[in-house]
Amino acid sequence: MEELLVTLVNFAWGLPMVLLLVGGGAYFVVHSRLLPYRKLSHAISIISGKFDNEKNAKGDLSHFQALIVALSGTLGLGNIAGVAVAITMGGPGAIFWMWLTAIVGIATKFYTASLAVMYRGEDRSGKLQGGPMYVIREGLGKKYLPLAWLFCIGCIFGALPLFQINQLVQILREVIAVPFGLTAADNHFTFDLVVGIGLFLLIAWIVMGKLTRITAVATKVVPLMVVGYFIMTLTLLAMNYEKIPETFLLILASAFNPSSAAGGLLGTVIIIGVQRGAFSNEAGIGTESLAHGAAKTTEPIREGFVASFGPIVDTLIVCTCTALAVLVTGAWQTDFQGVGMAVYAFETTFPNLGSYLLMVMVFFLSVSTVLSFWYYGSKCSEFLFGPSFERFYKLFYLLLIIAGAIGSLSVVINFITFMYALMAIPTMISTLLLSSKVRIAAKKYLRDHL
Repeated sequence: MEELLVTLVNFAWGLPMVLLLVGGGAYFVVHSRLLPYRKLSHAISIISGKFDNEKNAKGDLSHFQALIVALSGTLGLGNIAGVAVAITMGGPGAIFWMWLTAIVGIATKFYTASLAVMYRGEDRSGKLQGGPMYVIREGLGKKYLPLAWLFCIGCIFGALPLFQINQLVQILREVIAVPFGLTAADNHFTFDLVVGIGLFLLIAWIVMGKLTRITAVATKVVPLMVVGYFIMTLTLLAMNYEKIPETFLLILASAFNPSSAAGGLLGTVIIIGVQRGAFSNEAGIGTESLAHGAAKTTEPIREGFVASFGPIVDTLIVCTCTALAVLVTGAWQTDFQGVGMAVYAFETTFPNLGSYLLMVMVFFLSVSTVLSFWYYGSKCSEFLFGPSFERFYKLFYLLLIIAGAIGSLSVVINFITFMYALMAIPTMISTLLLSSKVRIAAKKYLRDHL
């Protein structure tokens, strides 16, 4: 299975995918005339609630809540374990290409979120929904429906909780179970299974409350954990400040002179950086559009501005903090993998405390990601098969929590990465085809409101 998944990932994430995501993002940057970059202050005003009292606005979430639900899907293990995986597979230079993906991703998210509100459609229960599958159906017509189906299939499987749960169980095992003798380092199946069942019960209770309860959890947990993680990382970097300049130089040099981790191949490090960047901020993948499409607004461009703020927080700030922490402490040169690398970095800086603080951050961020991903997958299952299948998917999703707890990290990563490619193809194609609609709407919005 692992060999098959590696082959599929190498095929799906080749040069065409890089051109689609990065090249498409660069097109949006030019096509928008740098609008989402020039109006970041306006985006902050919207997020702060200045424009929440819109008359006749449809939707379930405020602008702030939509951003938080979207960020709860991106701010998680992708920003911690995902960054460590990128450095392990592609060397420090992969971080540079993650940055580039995030920079063009600002424009990509502006377009995808604007379209998610612009082309909302009714689901089979008659409720208004947003997301790439509705953008394709309402904006491009029935002949493009196979693209909507492809996105939904990719999201149903790509949103499964395998990676988040796998890495959460790993940090619980390394920080608590092994040191306290609760499990052996080389035989931990029973511990992983028990923790997986416990997480299954906890998350099952939360998802029974659907979007309302997920939003309530995310809006309280995500900002607190991000601020806490940011403070931890800044403290670590302050204690290693003399290494920061050489670390930035290492990232830049390795971006164009790949290390042995990437086989010495520039193309490999670029692809890994783009992969991990997409996994981190989801720009061009389309999942975040499901959250932004639920925003309570009559102005699609307004939600586009909100979404454009996501990659800044997610990749340019949080992922950079993780990368610098792993690099300045030398954790990337150890034998640790995934989240274990981050554990080593914080534990060496804050002995007897760092690993526990990180464990708390990882627990809440991974659980919030799992909750958001359940919402995404359930909406796609409903689109394809109707409300009755949505209930089946909920059970299937929850059972996969246990599978993620005992699964192999490499199999999990390759499976999810392939599914992200299946989502990116229809999302980017439909956004490129409808980009002119966003530009026309943006001109009208600027004329009427700015």
